Amino acid sequence: MSVYETKPWLRHYGDRPAELRVEHEHALAMARAGMAAAGESPLVHYFETPLSGREVDEASDALAGALADSGIAAGDRIVLQLQNMPQFVIATIAAWKLGAIAVPTNPMYQERELGHVLRDSGARALVCLEELWEATGRAAVRDTDVRLAVTTSPLDFLDGPPPAVLAGAERLRPADTADFVALIDEHRGSRPPEPRLAGDDVAFLVYTSGTTGPPKGAMNLHRNVVFSSTAVREWVGITPDDRILGIAPLFHITGLITAFGLGLVTPAPVILAHRFDPDETVRLVERLGATFTVAAITAFTAMMNAKSFESADLSSFRVVMSGGAPVAPAIAQRWREATGSMIHNAYGLTESTSPTHLVPIGVEAPVDPASGALSVGVPIYDTVVEVIGEDGQPLPPGEIGEIVTRGPQIVPGYWNKPEETANAMPDGRLRTGDVGYMDEDGWFYLVDRSKDLIVASGYKVWPREVEDVLVEHPAVREAAVVGIPDDYRGETVKAIVSLRPGAETAASELVAFCRERMAAYKVPRVVEVRDELPKTITGKILRRELRAEAQAAAGRSA
Repeated sequence: MSVYETKPWLRHYGDRPAELRVEHEHALAMARAGMAAAGESPLVHYFETPLSGREVDEASDALAGALADSGIAAGDRIVLQLQNMPQFVIATIAAWKLGAIAVPTNPMYQERELGHVLRDSGARALVCLEELWEATGRAAVRDTDVRLAVTTSPLDFLDGPPPAVLAGAERLRPADTADFVALIDEHRGSRPPEPRLAGDDVAFLVYTSGTTGPPKGAMNLHRNVVFSSTAVREWVGITPDDRILGIAPLFHITGLITAFGLGLVTPAPVILAHRFDPDETVRLVERLGATFTVAAITAFTAMMNAKSFESADLSSFRVVMSGGAPVAPAIAQRWREATGSMIHNAYGLTESTSPTHLVPIGVEAPVDPASGALSVGVPIYDTVVEVIGEDGQPLPPGEIGEIVTRGPQIVPGYWNKPEETANAMPDGRLRTGDVGYMDEDGWFYLVDRSKDLIVASGYKVWPREVEDVLVEHPAVREAAVVGIPDDYRGETVKAIVSLRPGAETAASELVAFCRERMAAYKVPRVVEVRDELPKTITGKILRRELRAEAQAAAGRSA
């Protein structure tokens, strides 16, 4: 059986069409249609405060007008450093209304990381939380092309008192920035000229770490976004009667497609709650009747461990999905027994604009007999997946190799990085770097990720970036970073370092050093100091050997 001659999901979905019908040429058309169809009905719930389709449309018009008055134009990049909140939705649509490119970035980024995104993208504007401007933004915009900084508070767009998870939040209103709400109020009623957008224009630059070097901006095209959002809607069967719970961060490709994009293309209201809190999430599911969500398996585990979970009624959930880390069957079974909903696995990358594989709804995914992990699913509509060997040739079912994907969701490349693009996407095919196999029934399994990648609570951490920070410490001579098993986070980050002659430092000092320079999920939780690190005859550090040692100590194979 050739992977090019079968559409495995058809076996599970019967007579569904083999190709996906897409209604919109670009993501702005998708957004306009969604806002118009929602009308006076909620398009977003921020905690329990609703915003209608009309309100989002008018607010994004006004913000687009304000940005245009500040000199932001078609093709410019606008960096968004926001949590899951209405401001993200409004700012993204406003960017598209100008023909500009939205660049979502992690609110946990420190000055060094944010500065790289600003410089690499050539951003002309930054929209961020007030607290982040004070902590990192003001310093990060120095020596960049940013000409406008817009700040906002998590208290904006809330009716009534803030929920408990926002206790202590306040409006800071930095004097050296423009205020998000004030800009909208000042430009309310304005509507910028319609941009000349096409499907091949870039909608998002989503930064993803590479195996070497700094993060790269994946160019998620408008047609990529429309296809992936539509594919999830059709695969799951989402309708305007659903309520989408946005647990996955909107700055991540998963949240962008399975909450933001899905909410627009349906349209269906999306429930946003700033950042994930297990008890608040459980409360909102009950209160608002959430029917669909996608989250890392650690989020479902955290919800099940929340105080409110045992007495909660989460039966409104119709479909839930998980991606980003292997799903243990025991956790999936515990969730199903407690809620009645089945966790469906999913697989995709930033470069594939989220899903390439999904588990058919209502179907039990098989378990990999070797690892005990659930299958990541079958290829979705119009998506062709190969498993190739070291010679680059397709392998038959059951043979382990690298997963290579092509389809309408694959990005054309990385921003201003032709060499990296050629390596990762030869001939338009995405070499995922993930190792797995397909069984005789068309199910795919991940045997291993590209060997060095660490996935901690669904977040991807590339060792090279952490190592580069560690060796900036004056006491560190060499550093190697590996992932070690963690029952809750899936993996956690371990650093093994050697010190310069005569130098001394404590593990806690190195952790603190990293914490000042990196997002928290990248910071090593375990630090080991050695006299020497193992190396090849050519002097290359044997990270694989260190990983094997760490995993053997935990009773697992590398």
